[in-house]
Amino acid sequence: MKKQVLVSVDRAETRVALLEATGTPVSKAQMKRRRKPAAGFRVAELYLERRNARSIVGNIYKGRVDNVLDGLEAAFVDIGLEKNGFLHVDEIVLPGVETPKRGRGSGKGGRRISDLLKPGQEVVVQVVKDPLKSKGARLSMEVTIAGRYMVYAPTGEGIGVSRRLEDKERERLRKEAKRLDLKGGGAIIRTAAHGGQRADFERELLYLLKLNEVLDERVEKSAAPAMVFQEADLSVRVVRDIFSAEFERAMVDDPKQYQRLVSFFSRTAPELVERVELYEDAEPLFDRFGVTEVIESTLADRVELPSGGHLRIDYAEALTVIDVNTGSYTGRGRNARLEDTITKNNLEAAEEVVNQLRLRDIGGIIVIDFVDMARARNRDAVLKTLRKALDTDKTKTFVVEISPLGLVEMTRQNVTEGVREIMTRTCPACDGQGVIRSEETIAIEFERRLRELVRDASEPAFLVQMNPRVSAQFTGGGSRVLTALEQETGKRFHFEGSEGLPLDHLDIVFKGSREAVEERALPFREGEQILVEIVEPHMYDVDDAVAKIDGYIISVRGGGRFVGEKRLVEIEEVGRTAATAGIVGLPASENGDSGGEAGAEDDDVQSRPRRRGRRGGRRRSRATAGTANESGGGGE
Repeated sequence: MKKQVLVSVDRAETRVALLEATGTPVSKAQMKRRRKPAAGFRVAELYLERRNARSIVGNIYKGRVDNVLDGLEAAFVDIGLEKNGFLHVDEIVLPGVETPKRGRGSGKGGRRISDLLKPGQEVVVQVVKDPLKSKGARLSMEVTIAGRYMVYAPTGEGIGVSRRLEDKERERLRKEAKRLDLKGGGAIIRTAAHGGQRADFERELLYLLKLNEVLDERVEKSAAPAMVFQEADLSVRVVRDIFSAEFERAMVDDPKQYQRLVSFFSRTAPELVERVELYEDAEPLFDRFGVTEVIESTLADRVELPSGGHLRIDYAEALTVIDVNTGSYTGRGRNARLEDTITKNNLEAAEEVVNQLRLRDIGGIIVIDFVDMARARNRDAVLKTLRKALDTDKTKTFVVEISPLGLVEMTRQNVTEGVREIMTRTCPACDGQGVIRSEETIAIEFERRLRELVRDASEPAFLVQMNPRVSAQFTGGGSRVLTALEQETGKRFHFEGSEGLPLDHLDIVFKGSREAVEERALPFREGEQILVEIVEPHMYDVDDAVAKIDGYIISVRGGGRFVGEKRLVEIEEVGRTAATAGIVGLPASENGDSGGEAGAEDDDVQSRPRRRGRRGGRRRSRATAGTANESGGGGE
């Protein structure tokens, strides 16, 4: 089966899509016209990794045992993360010590986990499963170092070969691997080693042995808890693990990442270097090949089947339920029978279920509710189709027999969060029963759209309308995202909007010179008095406080003691994302001013003329401004 890999790199995240051939022939003309995954291909797997939330699977830590629980046959290990890692007795490897197997630690003559590990003991562990939901990372003391052709286990023994290879090739690779000097360790020959020769293994083994030496040195020098080895980033990791001779190409839209992959293959598989391509078209890579639409589809709970049926995918805490429905499919032909209609629908569903498991990276316990079939042979046919489709899935799965009710129970290894978990957060409006796209996800999408919208524009500045919670993703954290966007595009951006706007609302409402856009964008005039609610103390000065109007921040001098109250303030300085103000009627000594007499300052505040405001300034809240005017500008 021919395959392709697409790698898209942005400031905030890396996305990788695995494309597989559909078997449907496509003409050259169709390939030019279609915005589909490289015409004749479909998106089979998706991987997504945020810069601030990288997977830690494969990372190696020098940890310290925090607690040992005989009842769970497990220990909790401090590896420097928010939550301790979970180390089961099955994953304990100690030189010269035979460890108990699951459920046997307390048996007659058996050794308890408390005999093997003690609180405070330092151990070297590797993360085998990311922290998920409320659970910490799953750990193992059987440390491995992954290469392209093999996985080296310094404390392991023997040689294993991937079962995805044919028996003849497996035997050949086993013979080649037995000639290697593993320095007392073990190795697993990977699927990517298909067709590999002894020279390939020897070259990679030298690299892995050297890496192990460096790892040992870091363990000796580091104080627990500490990370001593970090796994490669997403693009290198995926390409390393899956890219082989059956792949036509790997297309990358980032020059730096392209060079990294070229360098990696130059060292590990020179024959594949020419298959790595740099994508340089103006149209985004994932848009060009229709992958963006597929990513969006993973958030939907309904999946259509070719004949008119559909799947419903429901996510629960303990398991995922996939319900199969016939929908609009009522069979074909005058002699169509119910059993045949149901069976055909279930056969289509069995294949699509596997597609969705891979695409969404659904793990854990999965229950598939097929439409009830009366005949045993039809149930067997559906189960056979399901298992055959699972042969294409590299993730470990286990399937039990279909029940009389048409239910199939299965498990699928869950190592990292899927695309859905990364792109969404729990919806507060439905009390966790559904999900919406997070503000971060929307902001990342808006950042891409803004780059596209202003690429060919002649105007230097733009006023963009969006929900303040989304614009805060640009302006928060010292405006790092906004600064990077402006440096990249050479344009200047201002934001406006209200909480009433949908999160996915984006509109350029004005564009022009920097001065003209700024004049319209500033929400208040200097000297303007407004009534605000002081919502929280200032982060850096307890005497001051913060007010917010539609996401716009107003720093109120001397407002620290009025948190939770409404106060009339006078705007003193106005910026793009924030303003400063003083409380009207408050003596200067209490308003953050160092000079002047307290007694005279109160009269001065009320009697002095307002500073002239900027012409054309836009008021963010006419209601609050009106209240201020009606009060006559006096203090409270």
